[in-house]
Order: sequence, then structure tokens, then C-alpha cells
Amino acid sequence: MTHFDVCNGDADGITSLVQLRLVEPLPATLVTGTKRDIGLLARVPAQAGDTATVLDISLAVNRPALDALLARGVAVRYFDHHFPGDVPVHPKLDVHIDTAPAVCTGVLVDRFLGGRQRVWAVVAAFGDNLLATARELAASLALPADRLAALRDLGDCLTYNAYSDDPADAIVPPADLYVAVRSAADPFRFVDGDPAFAAIDEARRRDMAQARAMRAALTLPNARVYILPDEPWTRRVRGVFGNEIANAAPEVAHAVLTGNAAGGYTVSVRAPRARPTGADALCRPFGGGGRAAAAGIEHLPKERFHEFVGKLEESLR
Repeated sequence: MTHFDVCNGDADGITSLVQLRLVEPLPATLVTGTKRDIGLLARVPAQAGDTATVLDISLAVNRPALDALLARGVAVRYFDHHFPGDVPVHPKLDVHIDTAPAVCTGVLVDRFLGGRQRVWAVVAAFGDNLLATARELAASLALPADRLAALRDLGDCLTYNAYSDDPADAIVPPADLYVAVRSAADPFRFVDGDPAFAAIDEARRRDMAQARAMRAALTLPNARVYILPDEPWTRRVRGVFGNEIANAAPEVAHAVLTGNAAGGYTVSVRAPRARPTGADALCRPFGGGGRAAAAGIEHLPKERFHEFVGKLEESLR
């Protein structure tokens, strides 16, 4: 029997899996990728009698592959907080899904484990820009302010690293990053001494300084739209930059666009922090998805740009 661990390569996916494997060690074949590389179940060659744990990737996107695994007799445990579509009922499927705006996959795993690795759930929540959730979880840990700040930096770094469209643009390949984080076991050991963290943090700070120098391309009554150049650094930074500008202006929606190889835009959307709902519903008609507070579009054709901006302004007011 072979077990497969399948997770998003961002802060939420990596730290969710770290929580599980620190409490439930299990030899496994890892399947992961960049932030937007979410059709991961199709890469799992599991057969009858094998098992899989899936974390932080949309069930709706992976439904055909999930159905195929279940039909082959693979037992699947699924943790996620994105829009799931119709969830199948199957004796070999154990589902833990909650799409509430203040929940991330790390929180679901924290619940499942009874808080036994809660410090990693705090990192997951910070990485998904769930600042209030992260602080609520951290309250039980009685951390000093500098250590809490370190967890926030770690969450931002893991998310930043994962946003690359091309794995070659990542500072550290997601699979290697998971191995490094899991080996450290303690987030403070990773932050204080691992060269992978130092490399990611240095690049993140440099890239964020460039992003902060950019001005909004459109400033609307209910939304701000930023269009960044098509460069590796902009693709890495668009998620954490989107979080930062959303936190700074919580009453309006935000979109960060970067050019892509198909000649259109890749889009990151943030619902107003004061009303963190509707981002996923906005993106789905454009072929995208995500969660209520934050979502994205893999490819927005340039001819649909004005349509998208109108929907952003209208639906996330």
C-alpha cells in the first residue's frame, strides 16, 4: 500500500500537512506545486488499497480525478476551505470542508488534531491573511510579540514563494520547501536558522519594496486595480502585495493583475476586508475560483478586462 500526501505549495497547504505529519507520521509520496497549480489529484497514480490525504486544493477543480481515485478503490481524506461544488458521498471519502471566510485549511487540521500543533495553524492563518483568526489561535500559546511577528513573517514568506506561475520562478521549489519546514518541526527553528527561510525573506522584502512603488492603474469608488509588469518578481509578490493593500484600505475591493504568457492577465482578487465575501463568486464566471475573501483568475483575456473591472466594482461593493 502506498500513501500520497497532496497539498497546495503555499503557507496553508504546507503547514496543514506539517501539522498532520508531526502528529501522525506516515511515509508518503508528496504531490505539490505552486499556488495556482491546484489540479494536483490528476497526478496521483494511486490504485486499489492505496490512500491519499488532500489539503488546500479545490474539490470542485479536482472532482473528476477524485471520482476516478474513489472508483479505483483509493481511500481519500480531504481538508479544504475553497468552494467545493457538489461533494460526493462515498464510503472511502472522509471530507473536512468549511468555506467560512475566517477559516483556512490549517484551521480545519487544527480542529481535527485538537490543537496539538497549533503554532503551525497560526502560520497558516497568517499566510492566508486571516489576521484575526491567527491572533485568536495564538492567544492560547502566550507568545511574546516578537515571536508572533516571526510567525506572520513566515506565513507571508511561504505564501510569497508559492505564487510563482512557473516553479522555476520560486525562490525554493515547493516540494523542497515542505521537506525543509517538516524537518525543522518548529517554526522558530526554521525562521531562526534555515537558509531557505533567509533566502525567501530577503527576496520577499526586495520584491515588496518594488511593488509598493507601483501606483494603482484604476482607483474606483469601490475598488482599486493594480497592473504589474510581466516579471518573475511580480508573479511572486502579487498575493502578499494584494493582502497588504487590502489591509490598508479595508472598505474597498482590490485586484492585482500581472501579464501572462497567453497574452492576457493573471488576477488576484481581494474582497473588502470589512466585508470578506464574494471574491470566489466574482472569479468563477471568468474561469477562476478560490475562497470568499480571496480568489483569482488564471487567465483573463485582455478583451474582458473592462468587463472584469465592472463586475469587481459592482459585485464587491
